[in-house]
Amino acid sequence: MAARRQASAGRTHTQTNRRPAQRHDYVYGSAAPQLKPQEAPRPERPARKPAGSQSVRHNHRIRRNQERALYMDLPYVIMLTIASVFTLYLCINYLHVQSSITARMHHIETMEAHLEKLKAENDALETSINTSIDLNKIYEIATKELGMVYAKKNQVLLYDKTESEYVRQYEDIPEH
Repeated sequence: MAARRQASAGRTHTQTNRRPAQRHDYVYGSAAPQLKPQEAPRPERPARKPAGSQSVRHNHRIRRNQERALYMDLPYVIMLTIASVFTLYLCINYLHVQSSITARMHHIETMEAHLEKLKAENDALETSINTSIDLNKIYEIATKELGMVYAKKNQVLLYDKTESEYVRQYEDIPEH
């Protein structure tokens, strides 16, 4: 202790102000002081009520409420059963509708793929038909073998378009 007092006495006023008096960074001497282990704070216990008739009534009331909560009478069990069956029915119905929708979507996808295939085949056939037609050959057969000729200007008659967008012929076409 005496060594500590001498060391602190030799310090200047500014050095003592820098370090708090309670904290020592260096301990002089050959043995460190024995520190007492810190005791853990004890939790405060609530004050006990005197064992009177009031706590007995309170415990009896709690026990009775717990028994009522655990007691299930017949109407309660019936309602719980009905609710469970109804919930199960809704779940099964939901799964059935969902699987039906999934099956329909799969069927639609299959039909769309088939439609695309048919369109592709139709386009290929139309292209092959259009490339196989030789218009010069048709003109040659029509003019030479069948004796067909182009119409002259005076042979062409024009009619006004009617509401039904086509012409019905009820009598012979005049020749003038």
